[in-house]
Amino acid sequence: MFAISLGDDGAELRPLEPYHAEEYLAHIDRGRDFIGRFIMLAEVCKDLDAARAFLQSYADKAAADTGRLYGIWSDGTLVGGVLFRTFDARLGTAEAGCWLEESAVGRGLVTRAVRLLIDWAVHERGIHRVEWLAASGNTASLNVAKRLGMTRDGVLRENYPYRGERQDTEVWSLLAPEWRARAAT
Repeated sequence: MFAISLGDDGAELRPLEPYHAEEYLAHIDRGRDFIGRFIMLAEVCKDLDAARAFLQSYADKAAADTGRLYGIWSDGTLVGGVLFRTFDARLGTAEAGCWLEESAVGRGLVTRAVRLLIDWAVHERGIHRVEWLAASGNTASLNVAKRLGMTRDGVLRENYPYRGERQDTEVWSLLAPEWRARAAT
């Protein structure tokens, strides 16, 4: 297995695989309320079987080249993750996303990890457009999109029913030429 350093603070990015199910469930349990404020991940993974099934679904996506899932470890503890929820190399499009438990917030871990994913997708796989979707109230996620230099494409009004309320979803994106231009400066 590989691990990529996310900086001098002991954080690293690694594949998050089905054999991590117990560790993943413990992580979700620690951050369930915080993680679940805007995304359904905490509701999907309520027990070990569900955690294993979720991780297996991304192992299957990786095998089919339609998605990827990576964990963020800080000093050996799983504290969050980043993913390509969708990945279509033929069309050159992907949707990136993230989650993080509250103890790891404010350190730039997600931004650094997503930069690595986008670099790989654009430079190695030829992805042309990377999208970022986030609930309009999820300021932390929207700030990641801004730090990555993404453009706000628009808002999908009341498109997502979550916990009994319909939420707006903001769509942000960046294009490969924009990403390459930023890397060159």
